Amino acid sequence: MKHSDSMFDNIEKNTNVKQEDIMKLVQSLQGADFQDEKTVRRVIRDVGSLAGKSVSARKEDELVKAVMNNDIPLDLASLSKWFQSSR
Repeated sequence: MKHSDSMFDNIEKNTNVKQEDIMKLVQSLQGADFQDEKTVRRVIRDVGSLAGKSVSARKEDELVKAVMNNDIPLDLASLSKWFQSSR
């Protein structure tokens, strides 16, 4: 099994989100303008919907601010820690 297959298997096991859905989301993000607030809000809502989670207005505002200010870490380890601390 390839590393990426294992990663998707783990994601699907932990989130019940299928690989096809993740790939559709990734494709929709290609070329997205993350300095555009409307785009960032749409992405946050799409991800929440995909994960079956509602995002409060307060949390959405916090996430938008973090994305717009480039306060989102780009490496997987830091991103994982960031999500753990933002719960």
